[in-house]
Amino acid sequence: MSLPLELPEVETIRRDLDRELSGRKVKDVDITSQTLVVSSVNQKSFASQISGRKIVTVRRLGLDILVDFDNASILVFRLGPSARMIRHTAKDSREKGTELTIIFTVGGQVSLIDTEKKSEVCLVSGGDEGLFVEFPHLADLGLDAIAEPSSWTTFAGDVLGREEELKVLLADDSVVAGLGGIYSDEILFHAGLRHNRQGSSLSIQEVRRLYRALVETVHEAVKYRGTSLEDRPFIDVYGKSGEFSQHLAVYGRDGELSPRSRAPIQRVKYKGSWTYYCDTQV
Repeated sequence: MSLPLELPEVETIRRDLDRELSGRKVKDVDITSQTLVVSSVNQKSFASQISGRKIVTVRRLGLDILVDFDNASILVFRLGPSARMIRHTAKDSREKGTELTIIFTVGGQVSLIDTEKKSEVCLVSGGDEGLFVEFPHLADLGLDAIAEPSSWTTFAGDVLGREEELKVLLADDSVVAGLGGIYSDEILFHAGLRHNRQGSSLSIQEVRRLYRALVETVHEAVKYRGTSLEDRPFIDVYGKSGEFSQHLAVYGRDGELSPRSRAPIQRVKYKGSWTYYCDTQV
């Protein structure tokens, strides 16, 4: 089973789609999956509501990609672990696992490919008001390290009062949006903190360090266009693999020498999956 996509990968896809799709007019929509569309409309109605509409922008809330149309409707993409979105021409052959293709009047097509069929797409009317009615949890997301991150003091208030371990907190969307095992381990390494420390045990200096490591790590991962791993390959809209795997400090590097202490990087089973850390983390 593939590891889920995390914030840097989804943000990379969003930026590519916004660059390629904003301002384009939809000619037609081809849906090949019976389970992809989760909104109440049937597939024929779904396609008819998008056809002829112009895309205004592509944005993101948490790990959901939102395509805004000129009639205040929003197409919501929730990408499964193995999902890819690709930009291609009408002449290109359809790839195995293609779930949905949006065809533009000018400028080719974009397709959602998901061989595991774990993605979801929903069409919402009424702008953000309708979006939050359909997906109320999106109004309660925590710190987003890319889209106008809240201050470190706000973050501290969310962390210091919690009797939960740091890796659990980093994966909690109400505290930090869009993180999982890969980036949590990297953030905690750069902050010098152990995964099983409780939030309430941190000093002010430690929580500031955690905040700084969080924002810097996510931005660096987006700079290198996400992380592609053997058990979670990531390919962007243009068919290129994410390159942040070359810059991982601890994740997946057990037995290698730590860049901080020159002692071997450790791994331990935690909450059912591997956690990677350096012995300098406290």
